Amino acid sequence: MMILRRSLRILADLRLAIVLLLAIALFSISGTVIEQGQSIGYYQSNYPEHPALFGFLTWRVIGLLGLDHVYRTPWFLALLVLLAASLTACSYLRQWPALKTARRWNYYDQPKAFEKLALSAELSSGSLTTLAPLLTAKGYTLFQEDHRLYARKGLIGKIGPIVVHVSMLLILAGAVWGSLSGFFAQEVIPSGAQRGITNVIDAGPFSASQIPHDWEIKVNRFWIDYTAEGNIDQFYSDLSVVDQEGTERDRQTISVNHPLRHRGVTLYQTNWGIDGVQVRVNNSPIFQLPMAPLKTGSSGRFWGTWVPTKPDMSTGVSLVARDLQGLLLVYGQDGNPLGAVREGTALQLDEDLRLSVVKVIGSTGLQIKADPGVPLVYAGFGLLMVGVVMSYVSHSQIWALQAGDRFFIGGKTNRSHILFERELVSIIESLEPTPAPSDPQPTATVS
Repeated sequence: MMILRRSLRILADLRLAIVLLLAIALFSISGTVIEQGQSIGYYQSNYPEHPALFGFLTWRVIGLLGLDHVYRTPWFLALLVLLAASLTACSYLRQWPALKTARRWNYYDQPKAFEKLALSAELSSGSLTTLAPLLTAKGYTLFQEDHRLYARKGLIGKIGPIVVHVSMLLILAGAVWGSLSGFFAQEVIPSGAQRGITNVIDAGPFSASQIPHDWEIKVNRFWIDYTAEGNIDQFYSDLSVVDQEGTERDRQTISVNHPLRHRGVTLYQTNWGIDGVQVRVNNSPIFQLPMAPLKTGSSGRFWGTWVPTKPDMSTGVSLVARDLQGLLLVYGQDGNPLGAVREGTALQLDEDLRLSVVKVIGSTGLQIKADPGVPLVYAGFGLLMVGVVMSYVSHSQIWALQAGDRFFIGGKTNRSHILFERELVSIIESLEPTPAPSDPQPTATVS
């Protein structure tokens, strides 16, 4: 028991809690600065060994410490659990006993007891009978026995710190549970295609039940709205959730900051691309060709494909597009431009060769994630706001004693001392009779 109590006192130490909070904050910042869930090639390119970032941060260090998935590393989860243990120990050893002490009432039996109070008065007049209604009017709860009285209000201010600790425990529990059972995935799906969630980037050890296997995502349509200057204004995906029998269970058009939520899984619109193009050469059947992103060395994005113009594929032309507005540039085998063609139109390349572009097919980039700990985190933050407000309520106490022809009154509070002093002074003034001009002043001492 002694070892347990000593361990609890160490956990309840405020200095330990501060160190843990600083460590969690530091590693949380690192998880924001260092991109999470990328491939090892990405980190090798962006965090080389020579020269190392800040002299030590390389892709090897990132992989060794797990900084590429900070929030799921055992040591980060251990910090959260240790902070939760510290909060629990503090509540058990300090906050809960303080609340029990505040709930107990005690009377002052001797006048000298009032000397311990920062604010007290000795009156030659006054009584518990006249004091009680004054305290009740100001919201105090009274306890009276014979010639003694104890009053208090603001007990909720003592409950506030416990509520704050409980809320933080909820937040930590939500964070740990979300890390262990959540997942994060990315999918690029062409317009008109249907796919399941298979490209899981990061997942917790208990996330198998969260990754959906009984429904898939169908992209009914993907499109982009452009401004008058030709810049992207917003891009949209008309999505359907389809079960294994092909029945549509949900349908919604999503855009940036307007996701689709289905059975605890959230689908965000994050990216877009050009998946392919449907073309016809002269009177041939329509055939669809994939388009791949081109590395141009510029900030713009381009996609390209090669279109054979002869059945033996000995010759052909290249098509290049930069957006989904339907305009494609056509280049010959020598790399010289041959012209431009729009979706739904044709370009006559020579007397015997006509290239028609039937449709440009876009693809939507979806970010898919599930975090079962989010409800706990939200509940914790809501409770935290309530607890903080409760903690600002002053816990005020007033004692009174009728000793012969003398009346003693005093009180104390844990905050808002000036307001409490004014309140107690006004009560004392109400107890004192208003003297006539010729009457001597009543005797009162305030310490």
